[in-house]
Amino acid sequence: MKIINLIYFLTVLICLNFQTVCAQAPQKLNYQSVILDANNILLSSASVGIKISIIQDSVTGQNVYVETQNANTNINGLVSLEIGTGLPIIGLFAAINWASGPYFIKIEIDPSGGNSYSVTGVTELLSVPYAMYSGNSQSGIYTHYKGEVYGGGIIFHLWKDAQNIEHGLIVDNLELSTAEYYSNIDTVLIGSTAQSSWDGSSNSNAIIGQAGHTNSAALLCINSTNSGQSDWYLPAIDELFLLWHNRFIINKVLTTIPNSAQLPTEFNTYVSSTEIPNNNACYFFFSGYSGDYGKYVQFRVRAVRSF
Repeated sequence: MKIINLIYFLTVLICLNFQTVCAQAPQKLNYQSVILDANNILLSSASVGIKISIIQDSVTGQNVYVETQNANTNINGLVSLEIGTGLPIIGLFAAINWASGPYFIKIEIDPSGGNSYSVTGVTELLSVPYAMYSGNSQSGIYTHYKGEVYGGGIIFHLWKDAQNIEHGLIVDNLELSTAEYYSNIDTVLIGSTAQSSWDGSSNSNAIIGQAGHTNSAALLCINSTNSGQSDWYLPAIDELFLLWHNRFIINKVLTTIPNSAQLPTEFNTYVSSTEIPNNNACYFFFSGYSGDYGKYVQFRVRAVRSF
């Protein structure tokens, strides 16, 4: 705890009681602080002004959330707060990604009840909050989020398997081509190994595994090392649908990334890795719809990867 004013100081007690709403990130954090004056006398039954900051990484890190409240101490000098219910100054409490800590709570007090804050106490949130956070994962809480810059690109889909392990899909910040065909082998049906509607990785490997294969949209993705990653692949048609439905989030984030390429809104077609059963053609994706075309037609190529 750091003391910045010798007139008053704080003895901090954190009541680690997270409450969730609709299985989302914690909406309130119960917090208690005992306030004493310079003579170690309890500041009893007093109205105080309080400024609360959630700081990421270190005591001098970024303020991810700041709010103000007014509260009353009890006869024992104890003030009880529900952080997340005050007047927000910076950020949203519900938007804090608790998995990206460490986090620190900074409390500033105006003993006169105003906003001339003169007392500061900083306390680190240790392992208990994070354990509680991860313990709620069965309720649908994720450590990542759509639109997060992560793993060489931007997350556009999340899910959990039967073992409650978190997985996601990541789209590349760049396009690999604006004109590439499904495969240089355009008259031979690959078969079921390239016909998954959702497993673009398996489809991609089946495409490049064809006898006589030399170039394809799938090969562009598999050979890509964009952002230091080496497991890109050509998305299946369902993965392209998921990408399209999250286009607003992805493009909003892409505007903050230098030299990135936004997802086109319309009149642009992407080739998928999904071959059409019983037909020497592939599915393509156009303005929210899918269709089929010969493998020799050139379309745009956007790589994805998964975790």
